[in-house]
Amino acid sequence: MAGSGAAATRAGRPRVVVVGAGAAGTLTAIHLLRAATRRATELDIVLVDPADRWARGVAFGTPDETHLLNVPSAGMSALPEDPGHFVAWRGGQERRDDCDPNAFVPRRQFALYLDDTLADARAAAADLVGLRHLRARAEGVRRTSGGCCVVLDDGPPLEADAVVIGTGLPTVGHGWAPEALRRSPFFVPDPWAPGALEVVRRDAQGPADVLVVGTGLTMVDVTLTLTGGASGGTRSGAPAEPRRVHAVSRHARLPRSHVARPRLAAIPDISSWGTTLAEIRQDATRHLAEVKETTGDWRPAVDGLRHRVTALWQRLTEAERLEFLATDAGAWNVLRHRMAPSSRARLDALAAEGRLTLAPAEVLDAEPLPGGGLAVTLSDGTRHDVGWVVNCTGPQSDVRQLGDPLLDDLLRPRAGVSVASIASGGMGFRTDRGRLVDSSGAADLPVWTLGALRRGELWESTAVPEIRTQASDLAHALLDVVAPLPRRLEDGRLVSGHHPVARPRDPLGLPLSTTAEAAAAYNAGLERIMRLQAGGEELIREATVLDRDFAVAHAALAMLGHEAGAEADVRSSLAAAQDAVEHRGDARERSFVDVVARRVADVRRTGAQALMSHVANHPRDVLAVSMAVPTIAFSGVTDVQQEAWDLVEGLAPAYRDHWWYISLLAFTRQDQGRFEEAGLLAESALSCEPSSGHAVHALTHVMYETGQHEAGRAWLDHWVRESGRSASHRAHFSWHAALHELAMGDTEAVRHRYYSQLAPPGVTGVRALVDSASLLWRWQVGTTEWFGSEGPPPPVEGVLEAAGEELVSRPQTPFVGLHAALGLAAAGGGEPLVRLRDHCAASEDPAVRSTVVAVCEALEAWGAGDWARAAETLEDVLPTLVAVGGSQAQREVVEETLLLALVRSGRAEHAVARLHERLDRRPSPLDTRRLDTLGSVPALT
Repeated sequence: MAGSGAAATRAGRPRVVVVGAGAAGTLTAIHLLRAATRRATELDIVLVDPADRWARGVAFGTPDETHLLNVPSAGMSALPEDPGHFVAWRGGQERRDDCDPNAFVPRRQFALYLDDTLADARAAAADLVGLRHLRARAEGVRRTSGGCCVVLDDGPPLEADAVVIGTGLPTVGHGWAPEALRRSPFFVPDPWAPGALEVVRRDAQGPADVLVVGTGLTMVDVTLTLTGGASGGTRSGAPAEPRRVHAVSRHARLPRSHVARPRLAAIPDISSWGTTLAEIRQDATRHLAEVKETTGDWRPAVDGLRHRVTALWQRLTEAERLEFLATDAGAWNVLRHRMAPSSRARLDALAAEGRLTLAPAEVLDAEPLPGGGLAVTLSDGTRHDVGWVVNCTGPQSDVRQLGDPLLDDLLRPRAGVSVASIASGGMGFRTDRGRLVDSSGAADLPVWTLGALRRGELWESTAVPEIRTQASDLAHALLDVVAPLPRRLEDGRLVSGHHPVARPRDPLGLPLSTTAEAAAAYNAGLERIMRLQAGGEELIREATVLDRDFAVAHAALAMLGHEAGAEADVRSSLAAAQDAVEHRGDARERSFVDVVARRVADVRRTGAQALMSHVANHPRDVLAVSMAVPTIAFSGVTDVQQEAWDLVEGLAPAYRDHWWYISLLAFTRQDQGRFEEAGLLAESALSCEPSSGHAVHALTHVMYETGQHEAGRAWLDHWVRESGRSASHRAHFSWHAALHELAMGDTEAVRHRYYSQLAPPGVTGVRALVDSASLLWRWQVGTTEWFGSEGPPPPVEGVLEAAGEELVSRPQTPFVGLHAALGLAAAGGGEPLVRLRDHCAASEDPAVRSTVVAVCEALEAWGAGDWARAAETLEDVLPTLVAVGGSQAQREVVEETLLLALVRSGRAEHAVARLHERLDRRPSPLDTRRLDTLGSVPALT
């Protein structure tokens, strides 16, 4: 039993009572255990549920193997920061490491997974956190002088410092049923009641047929149970009489099905969408049509819209929400809540055999039959003799109609105030980020809820991805109330966690020595930088105007100007930061200003050392971490891949499941060649923040490195057009889309993209060099000079001018130096390339002095037509190329150059071997075409 051996509650520790031990309650307990363990907070957790085991509940308590999850395994992790957790657990259970993340597995597996995950969290907490399962039914919550208590159906009230209501909707609704049907013993009001379907399946007395009312996912499960099994759906004792299922509902709409290999969600930008239901309906319809036209499938549009539904729901008035429920919800649910492909195939087969029928009808009457069963009259004029009628209409959504003692008690006024208040349409309760809002509008009682009881304010709040995020957020908010960590005041004093916060904080919770008004502008700018959106530096500059003594804001402007090429007077901003921090600033802020100063003076040595020390002491300083980690926007503190990976990995305890960190981790995973894991991490981050440029960047690399060129281009174009419209590095995303087009051999598409998205003056500075110039060289050596019949790429001279003389002729980093060499080669090489080589040869950076110089020499040989020397030098440099930094996709341009040099030097067999190796790694129509041009040349073995 789950509760056996549980540690007894110890006096003096906060006690959290979680009502409900199904999926929502168990996820809450998991995240409470993990959060309390990370912050070394003592705690006692009591799960209150009459069930004999935790982690079961209605959804996952079914033992029937035909009842499948209605989302792929990859979407079912309990931990947002580890989206492959459930898939990995399945691999451990089955003793294999290749479990398909797109598999739809039996729901009972998820219950076992939750059980194991809770046990692991409990073991990791050791004696720090107590956990026990109390088999009782909660019937009320009362205020007490010390917090609250939970009233039980058996035993004394359970005192608590905080309560979480995680029951979901405990009652199935059957108000539609006529009185005669409700009284009949052949009516199954709740198919999930223990043994309910087994009785129906084994019954051999009345008619074989069964009427199912409701055609949603519950109907799918019930139909599979009643028509499957060893008997093939025939009744006991009646093998010649197979059972038929008649399913009815008002519209007779079946849930749509998933596809075996789902596409990425196409998340829309809703900033320009309307605010009324009619306008939102029109915009959503347009979104679905556009995505279907682009991808050939409507599912990515629905999956993307899911991430925006809550924001759209908030725009609606109460009347519009009720209108949506009456007119649109059914159609949305059919598209949104889909069945597994195998379930759909089974239903189609049953329909083809005449064993499953669907009809738009309602039950008008039911009469008992002499031999058992019912004669049911439907609104379409038909009459059916059936053995049983099974209610599959789902839970009653209005909590006021459930007749549940606990929920009724929460709504019952005491001293003129009820603990909870109703949200839209009675679909749960109003909350302040999960904390119950009472009937007076206050949220001061330590009672939280999650999942289905938040549908009225969120609409989408019943699936595991939403519930796990709510559980994680709830756990930290709850601990901040019952056991807050000590806080440091502006004067440096460390005070109790219950002391009023003296300073505003940044998005990661770090105190800011400034005014509330300036902090608001700074935080808005920082969030834009975290999302890789334009406009962040303008907001931070506004913060310095609002508070001229805001040291961190001044230092941030200096950092962005120096590290990311933002428009800023680096010297003036740094001087202002150094002056301000002497008057006002804590140790973290003084350290950050010092780091920026050292980076400006010496970016590669003392600046790098100071930055790493700062990150070690203040890992949640987002701007410092951004400088340290190689990304689109920043070169990073190291060009050694393993060191960069270790840096990101080491930040996990500080960020846990924050979308920004998960985005960085996704990019690290793809850099490590762990593409499946990287994709899951990026999708998890985008589900929390659809505008996360770092997550999109990781996904673009995953799709390129796995050869998903058509799908990658379509998805990326949609993101750039929608959520990426304000991206600060759109040129780089356009470059990624162009790589897909080159891989497909579509040079006309590349030409159009270049002139519309990558040509100066739209692209300047380092982006012009790294994205535009490198694309033109790759185009030249990969298609134009290879095939001869392809038109030449646009001229590169304007791109080099837009990049600027300093970057092209005097690069300071190996990554910029490499791309300067390629750009100059595209312009014809000659004396400018020689000068660049000489500049690099005098560099103090070993990667510039060796690797970049070697590339320059190879390109000089290329310009002189010495193909053998060019090929030999490039072959020597490839193993060390990782030292210049950047991604595999960016460094691949050197191998593109080598391939053509090998062919022209008479070593085509070496080029063939390399092309075969690349094709083994990922599909590429361009590589296949190049291989075909080499004809019968044997590969080098």
